[in-house]
Amino acid sequence: MSIGKIYLQDMAQAKELLEMQRAAYLVEAELIGSFAIPALQEDLETLQNSDEIFYGYWIDHRLAGAISYKKEGGLLDIYRLMVHPRYFRRGIGKALVSFVEGVEEGIERIIVSTGARNLPAKKLYEGLGFRDIGEREVIAGLWITHFEKCKRF
Repeated sequence: MSIGKIYLQDMAQAKELLEMQRAAYLVEAELIGSFAIPALQEDLETLQNSDEIFYGYWIDHRLAGAISYKKEGGLLDIYRLMVHPRYFRRGIGKALVSFVEGVEEGIERIIVSTGARNLPAKKLYEGLGFRDIGEREVIAGLWITHFEKCKRF
């Protein structure tokens, strides 16, 4: 197991990330009852043009999970947290969030959102000390729950 930066301009890494992303978000789409998740609509070029910072979790040289975020001042905004379905329930999501909390300095607040009906993700964030700060309907019938964690790391 290792965690390291994903370089989107590396074609092999970008393709592996996109494949893993689709598999992970298809499971979430089933859980929340909507396939309108933006990451499911993304193609390789769009992914490679992202300005998010990506880290991956590798097991035996295979990408098992990934996290992406943007940092602005003391705010860390997690955009994506995904684990390939074949690696569910192994602590990979928790490890990735904890890694990012430790790798970025000066973080005062972390925010993240997930589908309101994605109970495994909600449980993960709550277990990591995030607080549910409300839900919002982003498109008709699709609700997301917002979480935050305020703390100096």
